Order: sequence, then C-alpha cells, then structure tokens
Amino acid sequence: MSESQRRAVVIGGVRTPFVKAFSEFMKMDTIDLGVAAVRALLQRTEISRHEIDGVVWGGVILPSAAPNVGREIALDLQLPASVEAHTVTRACASGLQAVTSAASAIERGDADVMIAGGSDSTSNAEIKLPQKVVHALAPLAFGKAKPADILGVLAQLMPIHELLPQRPKIAERTTGQMMGESAEYMAQRNEISRAAQDEFAYQSHQKAAAAIASGRFDVEVTPVQAPNGKWVHSDRLVRGDTSVEKLGRLRPVFAKDGTLTAGNSSPLTDGAAAVLLMSEEKANALGLKPLAAIRSWSYVGVDPADQLLMGPAIAMPKAAQKLGMTIDDFDLFDIHEAFAAQVLSVLKMMTSDRFAQERYNQDKAFGEIDPAKLNVHGGSVSIGHPFAATGARMVTTMANELHIQDKNTALLGLCAAGGLGAAAVLERL
Repeated sequence: MSESQRRAVVIGGVRTPFVKAFSEFMKMDTIDLGVAAVRALLQRTEISRHEIDGVVWGGVILPSAAPNVGREIALDLQLPASVEAHTVTRACASGLQAVTSAASAIERGDADVMIAGGSDSTSNAEIKLPQKVVHALAPLAFGKAKPADILGVLAQLMPIHELLPQRPKIAERTTGQMMGESAEYMAQRNEISRAAQDEFAYQSHQKAAAAIASGRFDVEVTPVQAPNGKWVHSDRLVRGDTSVEKLGRLRPVFAKDGTLTAGNSSPLTDGAAAVLLMSEEKANALGLKPLAAIRSWSYVGVDPADQLLMGPAIAMPKAAQKLGMTIDDFDLFDIHEAFAAQVLSVLKMMTSDRFAQERYNQDKAFGEIDPAKLNVHGGSVSIGHPFAATGARMVTTMANELHIQDKNTALLGLCAAGGLGAAAVLERL
C-alpha cells in the first residue's frame, strides 16, 4: 500500500463472554449476542452513532427468518436508518472476513467508519426437517393441495422413520466427513501424537486462565445479562485446573482409536465479538487513537478431501509476502485452535520446504514459530469458538496485545470449513 492510499485502522474491539452452548446464553440468539457486543463497543469507544457508515457482520448459523444479521443488529440498536449493513459467511473465518471487508470499504473510500464482527449461537441452530417432508408438505402449506390430496401427501411421507428431524452436524457437503474426522486424518498424516495434542490443549487453558486472572481480558470482554436476569462477566469454558493427566483420560470422539477428544478440540460455543474500524484520517479528526492498522490479508482454498484445515499454513505466508515480510518480522502469532491437531499440523507444515514449494510457490519454508509468541492468551480450545466471532476476537486481542507488550506486528491465521484458510497482518500504531 502506498502512503497516498487510505488506511483502515482498528480503534477498539469488544466481545461477550464465550460460554458453552445450551448454557447461560441459550435464550439469546445470534442477533441478541451481536447486539450485546456492538452496544458495548459503542459505549466503550464513545463513538457517535451518527458517524457510523455501515455494519459488516459474520455469521455461520444464520436464522432463516432474518439471515441478514448485521442489519437486524443495526435496527435493534436503533442506529440511524442510513447505516447500511450486510452479513458475510466464510465458515470459521467469517469474523475476519467481516473485518477485512470493512477495511476494504474504508480503503476504497466507500466509508469512513465501520463496525465489523460476528456472532453465533450454537444453542439456537435450527433443526431441519428432511427435504422429503418439505417437498411433500409444501403444497399443503402454500394452499396448492386440495383436501382430497392429503392421502397422497401422507403416502409420500412413508416410511415413517424418514420423517425424523436431522441433527445438525459440522460435516463437509462434498466429502460427508465431519470436521473432527478430517482433523484426525491430519493428525495421522502429520504424525501429531495424542500426547502433543493434550499438552497443547493444557497450555491453551493455562494461558487463558492466566489472562482472566490478571484482568487482561477485562478490556475486551463486556458483562452480559442473560434473559433470566443473571450476569455473565467472563468466559465460562476456560479450565485453569485441568492437567495433561486429566486430558489424557478423555476418550476419543471421532474415531475409536483416534487422538482427538473433547479436551483437545474447541467446544460448541455461544458468543459475539465486534470491532470498530475507520480511516486513519477520520480517527485523527475525531481525536481517537488507533490501536493497529490492518496491513494485509489473504484468503486461500484447498481441496477439502486433502487436508481440510491446512489453509492457514498457506494463507499466513501469503499475507506476509504481500508486505515483503518474513517470519522473523512478526512479534506475535495467533492461530485459531479448531483442534490442537490442526494447529500442530499447520505449524509443522510451515517448517517444510517441500510444502512451501508445492503449496505457495516458494523455495524455502516460512519457518518455525517461537512458542513464546504463539497464542499468548490461549485460543479456541480453551476460550471457546462461536464460529463467526472468533476472527473478530483474534483481531481485538492482538490489537490490544501489541500495545500491552509494546510490540509492532502480529500475524493471524484461521482455518475454515470448505477447505478455506485466512490470514491477516496487524501493525501497531
């Protein structure tokens, strides 16, 4: 980016506590969660509602009655009617997609001030009826069938066992394979042991627990009052009292002789995260001090039947290469922890010259990430993973951390369903 071009900067970010699905936030849908995060963002940044040009929101589990979650959030918060809003979905990279879409609009001059983020409520995932039932009953629902046709409709519904609602599952449409099964395959192919996964998960919980105890997350987590009147002040999934021994006693989830367990995988989670972005010029005019600039980003695709979640191993080097940066130029790294096996596989791939040559046309590997610089406050395995909120959470945490540690650059990476990978570079301002 040349100096004459507009630059999108992060002013601040706020998220709800992340909680286990079907717990404290069960009666709050993805719109409610988004409203809670954006309301707190407006309060903490003290930005005038009349300065906001638009909202870009990420969602994975979209409500069928109101799929444009971003617009519903703007309406529920009674933002000016002129505040446009749209919703993006890129599986687990949806939150980052929202942030980079907003940044792109600012860089182009289409907007000066944008809110971006994401939310998901696994508790409120809709349970689908089999299409056989939908097709058979549609004529009745739309008044296209006569009473005499009812027997014919009922005949189409046989056998009766095929009428049962289908349980939602995180599986690839093209392969039929569940994401955990794909991660099991990655663990085997990359020789990632159960012990290594459990150790990674343990460290994630230890770092997240330390961040909570020290008050580090207070700057980004807003208390939320659940519909039952009870307040939730902090993340509820972090287990600072766990141990490698406890994790080692858990049974495999996705294969009888597998290595992935509930302890070294990210849990089903409800939550939301929101980020305020604006042009650097607008920030100066409003007297606001930006936290970071979004220097570059990269989105890539891989064959879902190959190694579904390896995308960050390609996207992260590509985002760095756009700026002429190497692994040594980054002070912090944050990689989404869908599974400990996936993160460890990605880290291993980035040290392979052959992987670099075959996957992103470089002679040499990106390199080995210093563990002390990686996921310094834990990640999705411990904190939780409301699918579309994670990218915005990572942007918020890293933008803050660059200032707290007096560091300059951070590289973020996420894997996503469909064989997608995402990455972004943040620079402290």
